[in-house]
Order: sequence, then C-alpha cells, then structure tokens
Amino acid sequence: MAELVETMRLVELTCARLCHDLGGLIGTASNALEMVAEDADRGNEVVAFAVSATRALTQRLRLMRAAWGPDSEVLSLSTFVDLAAPPLAVRRVGLDTRILPPDSVFSPPLGRVLLNLILLACDCMPKGGTIVVMGEPADLLIRIDGPEAAWPPGFTACMGNEAAALAALSGARAVQMPLTALLALSRELRLSPVLGPGSGIQAVRLIAR
Repeated sequence: MAELVETMRLVELTCARLCHDLGGLIGTASNALEMVAEDADRGNEVVAFAVSATRALTQRLRLMRAAWGPDSEVLSLSTFVDLAAPPLAVRRVGLDTRILPPDSVFSPPLGRVLLNLILLACDCMPKGGTIVVMGEPADLLIRIDGPEAAWPPGFTACMGNEAAALAALSGARAVQMPLTALLALSRELRLSPVLGPGSGIQAVRLIAR
C-alpha cells in the first residue's frame, strides 16, 4: 500500500506541474481575447499576441505529451529538436545538438528520458542559456551553460536510487528531478553525473545499458 501511495503522489505532482506550466499561457491567450472583445481598435495587435501565446501553448503541450506519455515511437534527431526547441526558446533557452551525428535516432524509452532531461535542464536555467546535447544515441552527455545554470541538489542521489528519488517528491515545482530519475530507472537506462570543480554536476550522462 505504501508503494501505491507514493506512486499516486508522483502522478498527482506531475499533473500539478502540468497545470502550472500551461496555466500561464492559457491565461495570456484568454486575456488577449477578452481585450479584443472590449477594444476593436486594438484588434489586430491583440489577436497576433493571442495567436503567439496559443502557438507556444500547443508546442509546450506537444513536448509534455511526448515526455510524460507512454513510450510511443522511435525519435529522430530532427523530431527531437522540433519538439524541444520551440518551448525552450520561450524561456530564453537554446538547444545545441550540432555535435550529435545528424542521423541520430533514439529508442522510445531513451527518447522519453532525454526529453525529461531537457525539461529538467530548462528548469535549472532561471536566466536562460543553452542546453548542449552531445555524444552518440546510446551514450549521451547533456550540459547546461548560462547565468546561474546549475543542476538541482540531490540529483546525483536520485539517479541510481529509487528510494532517494521517491523521497525527493517534495512539491509540484520540484517534481521534474525525481520524475526523470524514476523514469530512467524504470526503463533500465543509466544516469550518471559528470562532476566539475568542487562537488557540482558539470553534465549528466545518459547511457543505454
């Protein structure tokens, strides 16, 4: 029973996080459309603003569906970039995949974990920056560069330990770290830290066992 309660906690926090992320964009679109109804003279400008907000909402939802839904299909590099890059750009985060082989293809489980790592990396860059993905499809390295960019404390402990990941379920805004670790563990994929100066994580390695 305790395991079921923890599993449901993960589901609840994930749903809360989804609602949080989508709520801002939905509110922007709704407010813009209300302004159109109230002020016809500003119609064209506000409609363009609403279209931009709803497009961003659609892109974010596509990324979340691919990252959080069931394993579906093989993920090509071009599809990965198409899913991840537009939502990241809204938060002033770039995605650099130039070091990856252009014909890279990711298995459904590995593709999902990679997308979750991208979501986590974006959360770790409050002032924007760049996420760099390099290596080979079965052995990837994800690095974040930007002002105040830092992987979350406790991520190393969660990477190889289910109990530590479950214990890290502390709130909706922090759910992405344990979710990513638990997803990798459940798919028998290995996450490991690449340590930089001191004890900080310089990059995260994702390996297909």
